[in-house]
Amino acid sequence: MANTKSAIKRVRRISRQTIINKSRKSKFKSAIKKMNSIIDNKDKKKALAFLPKLNSELMRIAKSGIIKKQNASRNISRITKKINSL
Repeated sequence: MANTKSAIKRVRRISRQTIINKSRKSKFKSAIKKMNSIIDNKDKKKALAFLPKLNSELMRIAKSGIIKKQNASRNISRITKKINSL
């Protein structure tokens, strides 16, 4: 257990940040699942409408360091290919 004042403060800060990071990662996963369900329904118009929101969400999460930028780019690229193949 932390035994200095600064270490105790860091433990509190890390626990708060962990909760925030988990919620952001959950939002990321939900957005991907939502897009995949739209693609599975073969609704190209709806998918194209949701794509900018998904792109924004992924880049925002990548910027905060929850996922890497390349991971976000890869996901967007793959989803865009799926939409174009509909």
